[in-house]
Amino acid sequence: MSVKTETMYLNMGPQHPSTHGVLRIGLEIDGEVVIKGTPDIGYLHRGMEKIAESSTYIKYVVMLDRTDYPCALTNEMAYILPVEKLLGCEVPARAQFIRTITMELNRIASHLLFFGTFGVDMGAITPINYAFRERELILDLLDDLSGQRLLYHYFRIGGVYRDLPQGWTERAMKFVKWMRDRLVEYDRLLSTNAIFIDRLRGVGIVSREDALAWGFTGPNMRASGVKFDLRKDEPYCAYQGLDFEVPTGKHGDCLDRYTMRMEEMYESTRIIEQAIAKLPEGEIRTKVPMRVKLPKGEWYGRVAGARGEHGCYIVSDGGASPYRLKIRAPSFSNLQILEKMLVGCKIADVVAIIGSVDISLGDVDR
Repeated sequence: MSVKTETMYLNMGPQHPSTHGVLRIGLEIDGEVVIKGTPDIGYLHRGMEKIAESSTYIKYVVMLDRTDYPCALTNEMAYILPVEKLLGCEVPARAQFIRTITMELNRIASHLLFFGTFGVDMGAITPINYAFRERELILDLLDDLSGQRLLYHYFRIGGVYRDLPQGWTERAMKFVKWMRDRLVEYDRLLSTNAIFIDRLRGVGIVSREDALAWGFTGPNMRASGVKFDLRKDEPYCAYQGLDFEVPTGKHGDCLDRYTMRMEEMYESTRIIEQAIAKLPEGEIRTKVPMRVKLPKGEWYGRVAGARGEHGCYIVSDGGASPYRLKIRAPSFSNLQILEKMLVGCKIADVVAIIGSVDISLGDVDR
């Protein structure tokens, strides 16, 4: 004899700390088991792609920081790359290396935010205090370059805003050495914690096939066994001559997605160290017209952001502003698979799954 039960509809968010911003998820639950989960977005929408149509190519760069704000510099790069290509800019080598160094510092800062908040999601308060200790050192370095702690607007079409201050590379190298020791400390604190591992292992599994079918990119995709990294497979800036590994998982669960980011932070320290050692002298920016006009056509540029492939699709009618602009936001694409990942999990696992995907709502609601 089967027992018929009634399901309940439960709102999770948008005012919920574990939805990482203003995300609402409609959960249909049978007891503690999720029958259906539907992400509801749009609470933070700002019309950023429409704003591009009334802004010049040069002025719009500042808007890109406001999408994936924890990793703002890669957003700027995704837009600047196709613009430079169409202008035929020869970006100075020094600027390319500086871009690489600062993007990797920003990547570590973003992953530190993930490490800290994910620890809180799982009930551990200490990791966020540790993570913000190291993140503050990165923000100080980037602040010295741009004058900003979060929305940098440091990259320019043709190069970077200004050169590295005296002693900056020494401070960056000191941070790299400090960060490597801290990663060992993080592993002792959280990564090897038996309770933490049991909460994540086998939860929110995404197969290799599903990762590709649903448009997973970045650490989430690599956690499912897809070894692809734009920095390695389609190198840009100074990544071509640098030696680093592409961490890849096996199971595609929450634990693998966490591990990918921890390993990526270590690889980023290797990239920074090599880029500083090879940093050439010379100019930091090439001359570009005061009023940039692109030829008619459609182009797409993409880079490896902290959350996956961050792309920018530009349609030009020959004027000084984009006719249309579309941002390919990794968080937006990564979020859609939640509808499948949440089915069959427990309510408590919803928090773990959302945290492991590491979305930024500014990246979702553009």
